[in-house]
Formats: sequence, structure tokens, C-alpha cells
Amino acid sequence: MALPSLTLSLQFGDLTDAALHRAALPRHKVARCIRHALEADAEITVRIVGAEEGQALNLGYRQKDYATNVLTFDYATEPVVMADLVLCAPVVAREAQELKKPLAEHYAHLLVHGTLHAQGWDHETSEADAEEMEAREIEILAGLGLKNPYR
Repeated sequence: MALPSLTLSLQFGDLTDAALHRAALPRHKVARCIRHALEADAEITVRIVGAEEGQALNLGYRQKDYATNVLTFDYATEPVVMADLVLCAPVVAREAQELKKPLAEHYAHLLVHGTLHAQGWDHETSEADAEEMEAREIEILAGLGLKNPYR
């Protein structure tokens, strides 16, 4: 089965440790993670931001005054998935360290997570939806050769 096609824009904002994040996010790996999570062709922008930009976006769009790991802005699911995924580099790096996971592996999980959100998956609607989304993430990541991120 062929994977859906992806038009990808990968952007890096103003980061103090940009080299670390660029190394963890080579374009071909970002595309691979997203394509494995897609159910349809897509046009997705992935933007890696610093804490200030991440906090401003989370406050402006979710009324939560802190930087979070990933924000998904979904614009369409048909006929093509169109979305922006915004990942906050300092938050992702801190979480990876706390979880004792390689940075690239944590980014992979968040790219899959955000891509599922872009297609209508939601873990905040019910416990059943959360369990279903988590199971789908585990399945996709296993297909990418990555471990269960929830263990």
C-alpha cells in the first residue's frame, strides 16, 4: 500500500540551539513520520519555534499562557489534509530529557500526534477517544521502528 503524498514545508524559528533541533529533524525523517500518520494526501507546514513564540501561539489560540509541546492548526481534511504543526523546541527538549528519550524519537511521536489531530483525532473528547488515539500512535510509531512512547 502506497503512503499518501505530502507537500511539506519545514521551518525553524528563532532558536538558541537551532543546530540540535535541525539535527533531530532532517526533512526526510519529518516527512516519513507525517506520511505514516496520514490517511489522505496532505499539505503540512511544520514550524519549530522557541518558547516565546510557542507561548504566544498557545495563549492566542487556546487561551493557555504557557508554551506546549505541539499545536495543530487544521484547516481542511478533504480532499487534502491541510494543517500547520507548531512544535516548541525547548519544551520538546525538556520532555525528551525527562522521559530519557532521544530528542529525535520524541519529535517523531509529536509529529505523529499532531498529524492525527490534523485529521480529526482528539484525545480530549473522551477517555475512549484518548485510548483509541494513543493506540493509533503506538501502531504508527511501531511501523517506524520506534518504541511505545507511553511506557
